[in-house]
Amino acid sequence: MPRWRAIPEELDPQVREFTEQLRRLVERSGLSISAVADRTGYSKTSWERYLNGRLLPPRGAAEALAEVTGTDVGHLSTMWELAERSWSRSELRHDVTVEAMRVARARAALGEFGPPPAARAGAGAREQGALRSEPLCREPRPPDRPEGASGGGPAAGAEGVRATPAAAPGPGSRPSVPRTPVPPDYRASAIPAPGPPRRRIALFVTGVVGALLVVAAAVLLLGTGGHGPDGGTAAAAPSASAVADLPAGVKCVGADCAGKDPEAMGCGGARATTAGSATVGSSYVEVRYSAVCGAAWGRITRAAVGDAVRISARAQGSVPARTESGRVARAADGYTPMVAVSAPGQATACATLAAGAQGCTVPRAASPGATG
Repeated sequence: MPRWRAIPEELDPQVREFTEQLRRLVERSGLSISAVADRTGYSKTSWERYLNGRLLPPRGAAEALAEVTGTDVGHLSTMWELAERSWSRSELRHDVTVEAMRVARARAALGEFGPPPAARAGAGAREQGALRSEPLCREPRPPDRPEGASGGGPAAGAEGVRATPAAAPGPGSRPSVPRTPVPPDYRASAIPAPGPPRRRIALFVTGVVGALLVVAAAVLLLGTGGHGPDGGTAAAAPSASAVADLPAGVKCVGADCAGKDPEAMGCGGARATTAGSATVGSSYVEVRYSAVCGAAWGRITRAAVGDAVRISARAQGSVPARTESGRVARAADGYTPMVAVSAPGQATACATLAAGAQGCTVPRAASPGATG
């Protein structure tokens, strides 16, 4: 029976339990570690690490041990998954700890080579003082100042335009020559006085004017959007509330439907009724009326190619009379575009057959008569 080493104390409980279970399987099978290595295909060194808790075995090694020892593979795989999660969490914590230690050592090493904080602060203060003491510009010496004037020496000549009060002459001393005064406008000419920021003001005014021009152009473009190419005002579109009140699929109402296809606008089908009809020859002519759309159109069925149908709407107040026509081109029926009407009896449909027969509809309430 193998002699096991002590499992590390810092090992996670899930990993410890899994390692102990692997040991029990090996002990119960009576196999040595070498025999386990031969039968599972994993080396003896690897199994020593697995069984001593130094390394978590891969899933394949655990499943191979289960097959060799006659253990349920599913149960051992479940325990391996729990151990693997715990092992991953432990490795993550270990990596974070190691990284923190490396950062701490790096900071300590950098602190050994750098100057102490007090020295760095003093050096910074000296640099700031040197920058403040350095003059921004040197004033030239006046041209009429003699280089070797008495009372000042070379140092006095280097001072330039700064005046030094003359000392009172003592007994037996020669009176000093007064320094040449600096013209009052000499310093002013050396550094020009700053003027008003006219350039910035001009740029600001230009930007404001440009923004106003853009706004004005946008207003003009939007204001002319409702005019047609001939300069007149385009027809007003239906209000949003009127369109919203229409049933689903209906796309126009009233005058907006004039000249449009009734099927495409959703006015036909169950939303239309026959307001008038007539039999012309072998064809059947109708006035189709849609109360939802407020429009009517003519329809002809049992027709031949070349037959024509026309819908006429009477004038209504300021709305003039309107007529739309259609012709059978391929099928046995056809219809006209719509005309706007407020009542079913305000439109009449007429058919002209290719064979020569003509006829018009009568209102639905009356008895329709055939015309030849």
